[in-house]
Amino acid sequence: MRIFSLLVAFLAFSLSSFSQVYLDSYKLIASYEKEDLKDVWKKNKVPNFIVKVKYGFDVYEVIYNTSWHDGTCVKASGWYFAPKDMQEEAALLVFNHGTQIERERRHKLKGQQAICAGYATDGFAVIWPDYLGLGKGEKFHLYQHAESEATASVDMIRAIKELNDEIGFRANDQLFLTGYSQGGHATMATHKYIQDHNFDDIKVTASAPMSGAYDLAGVQGEVMFEPYSHPGYLPYLLLGYNEVYGLFEDIFSVFKEPYRDNLRPLFNGEHSMGDVNRVMPSIPKDALKDELITQYLNNPNYPLKKALEANSNYDWKPEAPMLLCYCEADEQVSYKNTLVAYKAMKENGSEFVKLRHAGKKFTHNKCALFTAVYTGWFFDSIRDGSKKGRKGPLFKRLLLNMAKSKF
Repeated sequence: MRIFSLLVAFLAFSLSSFSQVYLDSYKLIASYEKEDLKDVWKKNKVPNFIVKVKYGFDVYEVIYNTSWHDGTCVKASGWYFAPKDMQEEAALLVFNHGTQIERERRHKLKGQQAICAGYATDGFAVIWPDYLGLGKGEKFHLYQHAESEATASVDMIRAIKELNDEIGFRANDQLFLTGYSQGGHATMATHKYIQDHNFDDIKVTASAPMSGAYDLAGVQGEVMFEPYSHPGYLPYLLLGYNEVYGLFEDIFSVFKEPYRDNLRPLFNGEHSMGDVNRVMPSIPKDALKDELITQYLNNPNYPLKKALEANSNYDWKPEAPMLLCYCEADEQVSYKNTLVAYKAMKENGSEFVKLRHAGKKFTHNKCALFTAVYTGWFFDSIRDGSKKGRKGPLFKRLLLNMAKSKF
């Protein structure tokens, strides 16, 4: 009997010793009371009908364990916006941010951090991953690589659950996913990854990918052949894909001069996308050697084309509510990405996908605000019991439509 008890204890110890620990470290970097946020809302002229200040929140910087594309363990970072003084348990919400190449990020309630703040004051516990290689993470960023975007999100969710136990924060089992631009692509990748793996500990309640490049091998790839506002996205994407797929011995060798030498020093984490855009031609493909373009256009099995296909993440069937948001005048991410995704998902038989056109005249940056508002209302309706999600209160939608005329 004693031998049996020792065996059970040994097995229990062995299993616990091999269990994954995701949370590495954390620190509180900011704390906001309701009155602080009301002042921020007033200063930035945010109407209460868009986002009412309900709760203050704490902001934590989190370092956690995740995996590199080859499966080895690396550290990644992100921020956590945890509402304060809630009586009920909070739902978790992952917000995936848009493209950046600088490692450093500062905390300020502006831009996409302001969107995180809006969700947090509405009672969502907001998880903001830096992805791989940004913030205080190791390695470098694998831009628009679907699987690593997804694993960075999933592993941070698990790290946050460990953090919640440490700080005594109460969260329920609901999980909402959203993000804008690259964050839209990452949101789509994360939803699909969680659904495909059927995890016991993580289930998607609803998602809202916003203005993402879901069809990288199709409609988004077309921008390479025409004047484009952000040609620097192309070398950024090639750099990450070359690391994952080993496309070329030296990725900078595929660029013509002077682009090869001008681009090489710009991806050390200290430069902006604006710096990269300024050394690129207005038509992105003009920076590449002619033989690469010939192969891309004529060889369906060309490795670069296959890599883009592998990371085009729209052709599947969501089994949880999804709101696809876009703006037709988006100059950075073709709105056709969203239409292609919606069509494919409906043809695949999904009953949970909805489409939201946030405005015909809004360009990429302006579109972010309105798609985030529609997403918030969509998520609120699901928290309130809707099975597939609703558009939001009619009166608020009318007020928002009136507000659009001022932009």
